Amino acid sequence: MSTEIQSITVLDLDGHVTDLMSAYKNKVLLLIIYNNDCLGCTGRAIPLAYEFKQTFPSIQVIGIHADFKNREGTKENIKSVFTSGEIPFPIYIDREHQVFDQFNAEGTPQWILISEHGELFRSIFGSQANAQNRLHYALESLVGNSNV
Repeated sequence: MSTEIQSITVLDLDGHVTDLMSAYKNKVLLLIIYNNDCLGCTGRAIPLAYEFKQTFPSIQVIGIHADFKNREGTKENIKSVFTSGEIPFPIYIDREHQVFDQFNAEGTPQWILISEHGELFRSIFGSQANAQNRLHYALESLVGNSNV
């Protein structure tokens, strides 16, 4: 029972509206919905997303900064999380946490894994070891079963 995702509307760091499902059509997507104020996100999840990008080069890792009242993301504060000053994968802004709500996120970080056919494969909350393991197995399962 897969759910096809029609669109995921976000803003790029320059404020332009982007539909991720169009921009990254026919790619396996690993979305990390996070917030800079979430220490589990910046301390564990973002480095893990970078690690997954290296381990699974066929997937497209995308960060989505979910904005909440008084916790909005700007190009400057999003970049400030990265010690190198370089963003290692595309990051977008989820104004008024619409994407967070779209996927019924339990909190941040919320991982969304989408197949190359645009179907929701897994949604996993957290950055602790059990969430990391579930995410790793889900990625192996999805990438191992695709022609990516």
